[in-house]
Amino acid sequence: MKEEILQELNDLCRDTLVDHLGIIYTAVGDDWLEARMPVDRRTCRPDGKLHGGANMALAETVAGALSTILQPTGERSRVFGIEVNGNHMRQAQGAYVTARGCFLHRGKRTHVVQVEIRDEQGTLVTVNRVTNMIV
Repeated sequence: MKEEILQELNDLCRDTLVDHLGIIYTAVGDDWLEARMPVDRRTCRPDGKLHGGANMALAETVAGALSTILQPTGERSRVFGIEVNGNHMRQAQGAYVTARGCFLHRGKRTHVVQVEIRDEQGTLVTVNRVTNMIV
């Protein structure tokens, strides 16, 4: 079942910003989701360092997908990100970063998701908080 969720998410993202940035969903649990993004020409600044905006896109992607997949089966709700913030702690090292999102709040109409982005060495690069509206 979990592999099917990951496959469905990755299939839905074809030919979107998520696909363009090379983001791939890699793991899912009962109340969390992980995705990986490369550190390459698509996600870096001209000086070769990971772009903070790419990290923010990764965080909002993971948080939105987490809120979406945990909607009750058959419910026609839609998820919209209404606020995202992030603190960049240090520059990423290595060829990819991994984002893990988990709920801080899971209400009927709003979800607040914390997303931690870590580099290949497991060093915290960025911590984000994303608020999603459920419509």
